[in-house]
Amino acid sequence: RSTALAAPASCSSCLLAFLLAFVSPRYTLSIGADKTMVNKEDYYSATVNATVLDHKGNPQQMVTKNDGRYGQNSPKTEAKGIVIAPAAVNGEVDLQGCCPHIRFVVPPKTTHWVAIMQRGKCTFKEKILKAAAFNASAVIIYNNSTKEDTVTMAHEGTGDIVTVMITESFGKEILGFLEKNQTVLVSVMVGSRGLPKNINRGSLVFVSISFIVLMIISSAWLIFYFIQKIRDTSARDRSQRRLGDAAKKAISKLSTRTVKRGDKETEPDFNHCAVCIEGYQLNDVVRILPCKHVFHKICVDPWLNEHCTCPMCKLNILKALGVMPNLPCVDNMAFDMDRMSRSQTSSQRTALVDLSSETSISLEPLRHSSSSQLPSDEELIPRSGEINISVTSGHFFNRNSVSPRSIVCEMELPDIQASLDMYDDNKS
Repeated sequence: RSTALAAPASCSSCLLAFLLAFVSPRYTLSIGADKTMVNKEDYYSATVNATVLDHKGNPQQMVTKNDGRYGQNSPKTEAKGIVIAPAAVNGEVDLQGCCPHIRFVVPPKTTHWVAIMQRGKCTFKEKILKAAAFNASAVIIYNNSTKEDTVTMAHEGTGDIVTVMITESFGKEILGFLEKNQTVLVSVMVGSRGLPKNINRGSLVFVSISFIVLMIISSAWLIFYFIQKIRDTSARDRSQRRLGDAAKKAISKLSTRTVKRGDKETEPDFNHCAVCIEGYQLNDVVRILPCKHVFHKICVDPWLNEHCTCPMCKLNILKALGVMPNLPCVDNMAFDMDRMSRSQTSSQRTALVDLSSETSISLEPLRHSSSSQLPSDEELIPRSGEINISVTSGHFFNRNSVSPRSIVCEMELPDIQASLDMYDDNKS
């Protein structure tokens, strides 16, 4: 499952790395090109309002466009006036304004007027100077291609005349009004300062497609991941429910009894309950597991419900009682902690045994009294080459000794036999 989940993620990472490696150089070049163009062709946009007037001078229609652009050498100021196109010369109209004999028919008493011409045939400077010769207040040049945006015109040496470029569609719309002998009043206002557009369309398309593909792969991976997670959670819940039911069924088959006077559980040397670490008292209800280990019923039942194993020997009660023997029930974390503690205990025991190859071990139970006092130091002084292990109702207690070979450890009674066996094996 982890391999299946990691595969889409690795594909997404590879695609993202390839995308960055392929597109980054292009964007670096584009950024460098933009800086060059900003230094040379930073521009100001222009808002152009065209108002159509009737024969009485009343406004009939108004068209506003915000995509105009001031010329590079044009003063960035407002201008207004009626629009006048080049007049016909020898029966032909030169809309580009490049004819040497071009003329503009300006109505009498007109103080402010704006010349409109089409881009092409000659330079911007020539067009502007010819309109300025007729005292034009401003010059509007419309583009000659519908697929191209307005550009920043270079026209050095044209004086203080305002020059603006507009789109071809807007320019032809204004000419359409003039052809109908309608008066058009134009006002030009300064817009915002902008940067030239320099977008590599190929890179833009590639980035868009790559981003979409990356999003599809990531979405598919997330959907697959959450579906798998839901399935795993459902399977784990079902397994836990089955384990809980099986544990309850197994616990009901375990025998219990009440501790009475004279039972071995009341003897001082009998092991304490390994769950609560307390001794057994009269009338305590104990649970006996198939491995013959005894625990308080109220202590071991919650443990068995969760782990279904003996707290001491890890016996699987489900397998021992034949209740779903194929169902695993050992708690991994508890098992790992138990294995670690056993390995540490084994290392301590090995160090204990290595103290002397000739050391003998004698097991001497302590005397029991109501005050539970420990024996005196004289009783704990060992003979040469011996290790005394003093026992009190299941526990050993650390005591200082005169001899460096006298060692008193604290451990459970079951561990004493293991230590003795290990010592015999090492000695043999």
